[in-house]
Amino acid sequence: MSIVIETVYEDAWLKIINKPSNLIVHHSKYARNIDEESLCQLLNKTSEEENLHPIHRLDRKTSGLIVFAKDKTIIQPTQALFNSNDFQKTYVALVRGHVLTAGLLDFPIRADEATTYKDAETQYKPLHHFEVPIPVQPYPSARYTLLQLQPKTGRMHQLRKHMNKFSHPIIGDPKYGNRHHNHMFIDELGIGNLFLHAHQVSFPHPINGKTINVTGRFPEFWRSMLKQLNVDYLL
Repeated sequence: MSIVIETVYEDAWLKIINKPSNLIVHHSKYARNIDEESLCQLLNKTSEEENLHPIHRLDRKTSGLIVFAKDKTIIQPTQALFNSNDFQKTYVALVRGHVLTAGLLDFPIRADEATTYKDAETQYKPLHHFEVPIPVQPYPSARYTLLQLQPKTGRMHQLRKHMNKFSHPIIGDPKYGNRHHNHMFIDELGIGNLFLHAHQVSFPHPINGKTINVTGRFPEFWRSMLKQLNVDYLL
């Protein structure tokens, strides 16, 4: 089955893509399958531009918005924006347990191959919480929260690590998640995807300064999850 790549914004300088889940952005030394086509390869194969340059990246399993530069001359200024407070990134995650109040997570993070920790901050705000009558060890029912996340720093796996540290791991996370809940979603719902979606970006255009504010629709497995669990919430 061919992969559909959705463009949510495009002008002479930039292109913003809504990346599907389970697709790498580009190949690296950590890629498991070098024969697998990456998002960059798929885009450059079908785009009129000779080469699109990703300003940032998302994990393979994370879906959502990625900004690409069409011209090498604006890579540096756009990346500078991305690493500043002028670039607002908003994610939505499905996490274990009920999160009832908004707050700030301020836990230092160490990259997997690093020896030192770096400061990392994530703002969070609950959007909706619910309980389902499905036993998940060691409880007779399961509680979940749809959570808005806004990273204020850009550490590797920051949101996944922060939610693990917060004791509200993201559903479908094979490394930092809860295996009992992950197995329930696979066994009961047939969904093994990571429930982390880069939903919105907002930033000043690197050329004209006008604000770009776009959202990326959720993958279909999110709506399937809500429907199967009888959750009345509109994504």
